[in-house]
This record gives sequence, structure tokens and C-alpha cells, in this order.
Amino acid sequence: MVRILFTAATFFLFSAFAAAQPTREELEKQRQQLKAEIEQTEHMLNENKTKTKGTYIEWKGITNKVNLQEKVIDNINRDIDLLDNNIYGIQKDIRRYDRLLDTLKQEYAKSMVYAYKNRSNYDFLSFIFSSASFNDAIKRVAYLKSYRNYREMQGENILRTQDLRKQRVEALGGVKEKKSVVLEDKSKEMDKLEKQKQEKDRILADLKKQGKQLNAQYAVKKKQLSKVSNAITAAINKARADAIAKAAAEEKARLANAAKTNTATTTNPRTVTPTTKRPVKEQASVLLNQDNVSLNEKLENNRGSLPWPVQKGYILMHFGINDLPSGAKVDNPGVNVGTDIGTPVKAVFSGTVSSVVNIDEMQVVILQHGRYFTTYSNLSGVTVSKGQTVSSGQVLGKAMSNDDGIGEVDFIMSNEKSNIDPERWLRPR
Repeated sequence: MVRILFTAATFFLFSAFAAAQPTREELEKQRQQLKAEIEQTEHMLNENKTKTKGTYIEWKGITNKVNLQEKVIDNINRDIDLLDNNIYGIQKDIRRYDRLLDTLKQEYAKSMVYAYKNRSNYDFLSFIFSSASFNDAIKRVAYLKSYRNYREMQGENILRTQDLRKQRVEALGGVKEKKSVVLEDKSKEMDKLEKQKQEKDRILADLKKQGKQLNAQYAVKKKQLSKVSNAITAAINKARADAIAKAAAEEKARLANAAKTNTATTTNPRTVTPTTKRPVKEQASVLLNQDNVSLNEKLENNRGSLPWPVQKGYILMHFGINDLPSGAKVDNPGVNVGTDIGTPVKAVFSGTVSSVVNIDEMQVVILQHGRYFTTYSNLSGVTVSKGQTVSSGQVLGKAMSNDDGIGEVDFIMSNEKSNIDPERWLRPR
């Protein structure tokens, strides 16, 4: 029983693994998407060549290209593995057909030898007329006919098996030809990767030479991010204070109404009814109320599928600790997205404008979605105002240029306690 269960478990695990394996068509589609991203990154670098030369943007761009190129090669390796598995399966079929042909030919040869030895009409007639009865003779005639049919069937089986083997041999040649093309493609992509790595090393060496200058630039960026974080904290605290004040006012009004009801009932004893103390309901968050609890739940249900704040862009910095070429580290509260200057920046989800803040030369919009907040920094031409209700996809403003002259949007996502990784909530690019 244990052996049967182990075999069944192994079969189901293998079936699940096989089902999870992508097909060649899916791998090809993924490869084309990766190449499109590489082309987009290359276009960005070429378009802003004079601005990005010798900057973090250039290094980030070439780093992205290297990472994407490595994914392309990994994709090709998986494609080669599928082709190898296909070749192995076809070769296994060919060997099986070879063994089957050997058996069929041996059996056919035996029947032909027997037929040759008993080829005279006298032998057949003797076999029939030596029957003990008429019924026995009929059975012997039927046997001779079936034996003749059996020999014909043997010949047909040999021809059919040879045809099937020929088809598998032709299929093997086709798969090997495809593998040859894929290997040639891999060789070209490996050459590209090698050149990109050399370019990355060259840019990194140049950036290390100007480490102090870059660190100074990121010190300014860090101060700017700190001001944005303070604005977010202030917006959250204000939202909490407003929520607490609103809840207190509602509770005061409820108690006043309860007192009036008690006074009315004491003047008319016949209508006196015992009052029960309302149980205190534990609130998950002071920011949640009957107006936004549904919105908050919808946002949580859309985790991993929210749209990006800009339609087209590339990531400059991820959430959390980012290593700079100079060796310094930047703790990013959100995700920085590079895009064209003037690109419309849109709300990723419906909510209320909690705050619109001017920090240095840029504008910052903070939206509240229940107990969650999204912040859109480095904007210009903001089109919304505090207290306004916005819908998902509504334009909030336009992307401004950063210190390198490249369009950038800093997107931060927070709850009432801390910042959270936006890329875990946004749909995969």
C-alpha cells in the first residue's frame, strides 16, 4: 500500500511539474517581450544620451539591459531544454520502432520459412484430406485462410511500422534543425551580453571616479525624500485626528440622543424600557468608517493588479535599500519611475485627496484610500485639490524632470504605520 501511494504521489507531482512547464510558444512570447523591454531601455538611453551620460541613469539603464539580456538567455536555455526533451522522446520512439520491426521481421521470416516448406499443393491437400471428419476439414481450410491472412497482416504491420519510424526520423531532423537555430540565436545573445557587461563595467568605473559628486547629488535627493515622508506623516496624522474627532462628535451626539430618550421615558413610567449599554466594537483602524471601509476592502482585493501611475516608464529605483555605483546606499520609501517629461500621472485607485503640497520646485499629491495612502511626488501642473474625490485612472498632474533632466515620478504607498512596497501592489510590467 505504501509503495502504491508513493507511486501515485510521484505521478501527480510529475504531472503538476509538467503542467507548470511553459510551451515553446509561451517561451517565444516571453522572449519577444523581454527584447521589447531591452529596445525600450536602449531607446531611452539613446534619446537622453547627452543628459544621462556619466550619471546614475546611464548606469541604471545599462544594468537593466544586462538583467533583461540574462533573462533572454535563460529563456533560450529553457527552450533548448524543451527541444532536448523532445529529441530524447523522438529517439526513444525510434528505438521502440526498431525493436518492434526486429520482432515483426523475425516472426514474418518464420512464417515465410514455414510457408516455403509447405508450398506444394499436395501438402495442403494432404493436410485437408487427413481430417477425421468433414467438420474437421472445414476447420482446417479456415485455419489455412486465417494463416494466409496473418502473413499478409504481418507484412502490412511491417510497412506501417516502417512508415511511422520514417515520420519520427523526419520529425527528429526538424527538431534538431530548430535546436540549431536556437543555439545560433543563443550565441548572438551571449555576444550582446558580453558587450553590455563591458559597457556596464566602463560606466561603473567612470562613476566611481566622481563618487563625491554623485553622493552630494543623492544627499539632496535624500533631503527631498525626507520632506516628502514628513508630508505623508503629517497627512496621515491629520487624517487620524479628523477621524478621531468625527468619531467623538458622533458618540457625543449618540449620548445626547440617548439622554433625551431616557428623560422622555421617565416622565411616562408606563413606557419605561430598560436601557442596555451599547457594546464597544473593536475597530481595525481609526481611519476606517462606514464611508470608506468598502473602498479599503476593494483596494486590498486588487493587490498585485493596480495600474502604474504612468502608462510608459522604467524603474530607476526600487523600494527599500538601493546600492549606488559610488558604494553608497539609498533607502527609498517608494519606487522611482523614469518617464517622459510632461507624461500624465494618474491615480492608481479611487480615493480622496488628503493633501497637495509644494516641496522645493515640485508638487506632491497624497490620496487616501481607507487606511492606505498613495503619494505621487515630483509633479507639476497638479489638477486636483484637497478634499476632492478622485477615481482610478484620473489625471493628477504631469511628470517633472529630475536633477539629471529626465522625467521622473516618485510613487510611495503607505498604511497608517509605515511605507509598503508599491511593486507588490502594482501589476507586473
